[in-house]
Amino acid sequence: MKIPAVYLLVLALGLAPTGATAQAYRCSPTPADADGPFYRPGAPVRNQIGTGYLLMGEVRSAANCQPVDRARIEIWMTGPDGNYDDRWRATVVPRRDGRYYFVSHFPGRYGSRPPHIHLRVEAPGFQELFTQHYPLPGHGEAIFDLVLTPAPSGN
Repeated sequence: MKIPAVYLLVLALGLAPTGATAQAYRCSPTPADADGPFYRPGAPVRNQIGTGYLLMGEVRSAANCQPVDRARIEIWMTGPDGNYDDRWRATVVPRRDGRYYFVSHFPGRYGSRPPHIHLRVEAPGFQELFTQHYPLPGHGEAIFDLVLTPAPSGN
């Protein structure tokens, strides 16, 4: 029996669902990304730390694509000079319908990394998510939905 090449590629890349990862979701979860060395809990609650860049979106459940209530988004990024600082940290509380917005400057470069904004998202009944948004140069806004994976039963 000849196995189609696409199946071999899926298996080679480790993309085939197995065990606990076989969960089917109606919405694709937001991919996790590195939290980096500068995360610190306790950022002040605010939706703005600068001007010129608007990040907005919805916090939704991967299970049913519905808005997630009581989520909190912690954000940290570099200042315009490319350095991390407490001035460039915030905790954003989305509305009950899951929508959020955050206004800042366009993030500065950090070393050889492209401009990015770190996000940590938590909500009751969902797994914590660390991810990053990579703004496109020349754009003043972006939509970045945060789709959370339900926590395993019993957590």
